[in-house]
Amino acid sequence: QVQPVESGGGLVQPGGSLGLSCTTSGRTFSGYTIGWFRQAPGKEREFVAAIRWYINSPWNGEPARGRFTIALDAARNTVYLQMYRLKPEDTAVYFCAAGLVGDSAQELESDRSYSYWGQGTQVTVSS
Repeated sequence: QVQPVESGGGLVQPGGSLGLSCTTSGRTFSGYTIGWFRQAPGKEREFVAAIRWYINSPWNGEPARGRFTIALDAARNTVYLQMYRLKPEDTAVYFCAAGLVGDSAQELESDRSYSYWGQGTQVTVSS
């Protein structure tokens, strides 16, 4: 099984950029869909973006559209989430997850579709 491990969180000023990485110990991500979710204090976990490894096809949720980019590097067995023009409301713990997920939007965006989760990395957008 896969075990996602996130890295790259931190403090960034509004309008800045930050990149997150997700890799795995154990087996590779090959065949899985990798998703990024986030959870702000007092709020429910929210879908950000996902990428289907076998066809290298991204799917962006509302927070990601126009500002975030999800990409994979198969050679490094890593998925990246590059975030631009960050806002204070992007402050959250960002989680990487992997699963055997169907292709519908509902399945891609549901955290119930993902079986394996990382511990999360904190992103704080503040001046």
